[in-house]
Amino acid sequence: MKLDQLKIGARLGAGFGTVLLLLVLIVMLSFSRLVMTERGFDSALDVEHRVARADEWKNLTTLNVSRTIAIVKSGGLPQMSAFLTPQMKDTSEQITRVQKELEAELSHERSKALFADISGKRKAYIDQREAALALLKAGDVTAVELLLEKSLLPASKVYLAAIEDFSNFERELAVQSAAAVKADVQRSKLMLLVLAGVSIVLGSLSAWVLTRSVTAPLRRAAASTQAIAAGDLSQPIEATGRDEVADLQRSLGKMQTSLRDMVSAVRLSTDSITTASSEIATGNQDLSARTEQTASNLQETASSMEQLTGTVKQTAESARTANQLASSAQATAAKGGQVVSQVVSTMDDINASSKKIADIIGVIDGIAFQTNILALNAAVEAARAGEQGRGFAVVAGEVRNLAQRSAQAAKEIKDLIGASVERVESGSKLVADAGRTMSEIVGSVQRVSDIICEITAAAAEQSDGIGQVNTAVTNLDQMTQQNAALVEESAAAAESLKDQAIRLAASVSVFRVDAHATVSRPAAATPSLPAPSAPRAPVQAAPAPQRAAKAPPVLRDAVAAAGPAPVVAAAAATATPGDDWETF
Repeated sequence: MKLDQLKIGARLGAGFGTVLLLLVLIVMLSFSRLVMTERGFDSALDVEHRVARADEWKNLTTLNVSRTIAIVKSGGLPQMSAFLTPQMKDTSEQITRVQKELEAELSHERSKALFADISGKRKAYIDQREAALALLKAGDVTAVELLLEKSLLPASKVYLAAIEDFSNFERELAVQSAAAVKADVQRSKLMLLVLAGVSIVLGSLSAWVLTRSVTAPLRRAAASTQAIAAGDLSQPIEATGRDEVADLQRSLGKMQTSLRDMVSAVRLSTDSITTASSEIATGNQDLSARTEQTASNLQETASSMEQLTGTVKQTAESARTANQLASSAQATAAKGGQVVSQVVSTMDDINASSKKIADIIGVIDGIAFQTNILALNAAVEAARAGEQGRGFAVVAGEVRNLAQRSAQAAKEIKDLIGASVERVESGSKLVADAGRTMSEIVGSVQRVSDIICEITAAAAEQSDGIGQVNTAVTNLDQMTQQNAALVEESAAAAESLKDQAIRLAASVSVFRVDAHATVSRPAAATPSLPAPSAPRAPVQAAPAPQRAAKAPPVLRDAVAAAGPAPVVAAAAATATPGDDWETF
């Protein structure tokens, strides 16, 4: 994988990470070696301690052997025994403590075996010593001396020799531990030196590679920018990789391409401007002739506008008269609508009264029906009463006849009232229809009045508009005279524009672009000039307007991008006297 495929931050991180990793390895190795050295020193100290304790054991044992021999040689004197026996006991206890401490510190198998041999020989020695002391207590001096020469002294010598062997072996272990510690220290030094050398080499190599991977592309980018500053846009800028420097080179390449395109477009635009300035001069001549023709057309338009103004005023007067008549008709229709509304209200009242009468007749009919029922019940009761109720029966019959006649009359009146109500309802409907028709007539008259008002307002607006148009035509005549003066100024501006285009082309020629980026100079168009019109009196130039006149379309297209310029030139070359100059 190439370094230029990585970002600068990733490269720096990898380089510093490698150096830090080597530093961590050195620290870890140093720490582990220091721990091993510490353990070696601790082991050597332990061995030295065991050697010291073994020597102490030997000295204490030698002291007890001497005391035992003294007691035996003294023949078991009470004073000697009383003085040395407690000392021997204390020394034996001290030896026992030393023995236990050594036994707890032993780790080597050979040391353990020698220590076990010492323990066995000590026991044999103690047994011989106790036997000698027992013989002394018994008073057998001869046997004690014999035991001393044959058993006690040899046992003590063997015991002391075993302790000496143990001490010698521990000393050998101490020498070996010291040698191992020294060898570990030497190896640690060598490994640290090797790692330090490797770290220095790798760090230096990483620094050189990283520096070269950054500075070399930067030097190329600087050379490219110096070439661009000198005006040379032909040298390509190649960018390889994905790092920040490659992004910078690609950005410089895009900038160079944009500058090259811009310079090419400016060169093309200067040629187009030169061509357009020539076309502007030609167009100014055409504009002068057409301006004279426009002035004569404006005079004819002014006379026509005067006639149109008179006609519109007459139309406005007629519209005002019609508006007054429509207002009168609207007032009359409104009065008729009010009368019809009153008739509709009266018919509604009559209809309501007829319905009330019908209700009253219904009540009378009900009363007659109830009276008939009561008379029938009275006749029945009179029949039951016999002779006493005969007169009452006659009266009940008469009442019944009257009730029937009342019911019949109420029925006839009800039928007549029903027919009257139906007719009243029909009349109400007709009156309501007449009211709606009258309302529609009033609305139609209102709409006609509104339309006539609108016609009157429109006629007034037309009259005002005609006056404004007349004023505008007068202003247009003045502007036409001003245009004649502007044509001369435009010709001078065209010459100045041509000079500026030549200067711009000289400024852009400093840049050098690729062969494929060069553009061809467009051929200058030769527009056909219109036939000169008949000479007329010179027009007095009016003061120039305050706001700047808008640039002609040919000038705007000439200073645009390089693409549309040839189209403008071709359009100007094929211009005819009937083109857009009429709408100037």
